[in-house]
Amino acid sequence: MSTENTTSIEDNNKEVEEVTNENEVIPSMDEFKDQIEKSFKKVVEGDLLKGTVIGISETELSLDLGSYTEGIVKLEELSNDPAFSIKSDVTIGEEMSCIVINEDDGKGNILLSKKRADDILSWEKLSENMKSKTKLTVKIAQAVKGGVVAYLLGLRAFIPASQLSIEYVEDLETWVGKEIEVVIITASKDDRKLVLSGKEVELEAANKKRAKNMATLTRGFVTTGTVDKIMPYGAFVNIGEGLSGLLHISQISERRIKSPSEIIKEGETVTVKILDIKEGKISLSMKAVMDKQDVAMDFTDVPSSYQSGEEVTTNLASLLKGIKLD
Repeated sequence: MSTENTTSIEDNNKEVEEVTNENEVIPSMDEFKDQIEKSFKKVVEGDLLKGTVIGISETELSLDLGSYTEGIVKLEELSNDPAFSIKSDVTIGEEMSCIVINEDDGKGNILLSKKRADDILSWEKLSENMKSKTKLTVKIAQAVKGGVVAYLLGLRAFIPASQLSIEYVEDLETWVGKEIEVVIITASKDDRKLVLSGKEVELEAANKKRAKNMATLTRGFVTTGTVDKIMPYGAFVNIGEGLSGLLHISQISERRIKSPSEIIKEGETVTVKILDIKEGKISLSMKAVMDKQDVAMDFTDVPSSYQSGEEVTTNLASLLKGIKLD
């Protein structure tokens, strides 16, 4: 090999070395010191450690603790959830916090418990979620007396039957295996009491929908509804889309009556006119309906351009065909 070629190779190697040196991040002495101290730090029972999953078997996990030895989490120390799967619910590279339950398992490894760490850390998180009313998704694990059980952050949670849904729940077993959105209504670490509600989530959604539908209603709109409940002072009529209005006894008939049941009964379909919409309440009238042929099939047919208290102009006549106005 010629001297010229040898020089060229040396120059190239020097350039590569310079580029490598430029890109290389050399840890400081303080960083080396921290790493060394951490790797040889003595752990004791009860310590809370964070590690990275580096091995998964049928019976245990291996964790890199950045220490002089590895951490081992046995299957029985992973989760309180009976549906937990070591193969499906854990992945290589996942970080997890665990409690030291034994400094040496006899093989030089540190024995750890994830479920005991969850027991400490989860209550703090759950308390935060309760205060912020964070919506969480859970899967119903089993039906028990008075409600169902689900697991949240590794902890057993109870959902009373009355808090499952806004609808009446007759058969709790049909809910097993379902995923539902919930909020936390009780999270007491001292009492180990975790109570969830799916009903509150449904109520919030229903209220938002009701408010949206209320915005489409106008005074003078005529439609049909179902008598839900009769009271001494009138009746509540369901006009659809989650909306119900009060049909006062004075608005049921032209003649004076002592009880709404003289004219109407629960479950009956009646034709009503919207008299007023105020503070989220709908006032209805039967006697104000002059011609039952002018009944709208659906209150959403009301043109959005027509607002409460406005006069209907002749150029909107064709659009207002399905309703009757004063």
